Amino acid sequence: MSDLHIRCADLADIDAVLRFWREAAEGTSISDDHDGVTRLISRDPGALLLAERDGRLTGTVIAGFDGWRCSVYRLAVHPARRREGIATALMEAAEQRFLALGGRRVDAMVLEANERAHRTWAAGGYHREDRWRRWVKPLTD
Repeated sequence: MSDLHIRCADLADIDAVLRFWREAAEGTSISDDHDGVTRLISRDPGALLLAERDGRLTGTVIAGFDGWRCSVYRLAVHPARRREGIATALMEAAEQRFLALGGRRVDAMVLEANERAHRTWAAGGYHREDRWRRWVKPLTD
C-alpha cells in the first residue's frame, strides 16, 4: 500500500469525484451533485478523503463528524481496484480522523442490498445494528 496516497479533497476535485461515484459507488444520494459536494468540502474540508494510486482516483470515503457522531458515507473503490486494501486504508484514515477529533463510535450508512459491502464492513470490525432504522425526509425535490 506504500504507493497509495490518501488526502483530503478540495474544490478542484469535485467533478472527478462525481464522475468516480457514478462508476464506483452503489446507489445515489440526494447530495451527489456539484452543490452538495461543494457544501461538504466548504463546511468540513477534512471530511472527504480520496485514495489515489499513480495520480488516479481509486477510492473515496466521507468521514463526517459533527461533534457528537462520527458518520461514514460514500466508501467506494474503483471496480478494477477492489481487493487491494484501498477500502481498508480509507477506513483507517477515517477512523484516525475521528479519534483526533474526539469521536467515540463510527456509524456507517450501508445499502441493505449491497451484500459485498456487508462483508467489507464486517471484515473491518463493524457490525449491523438491527435495533435502529434510518428515518428520512427530503427537504427538496
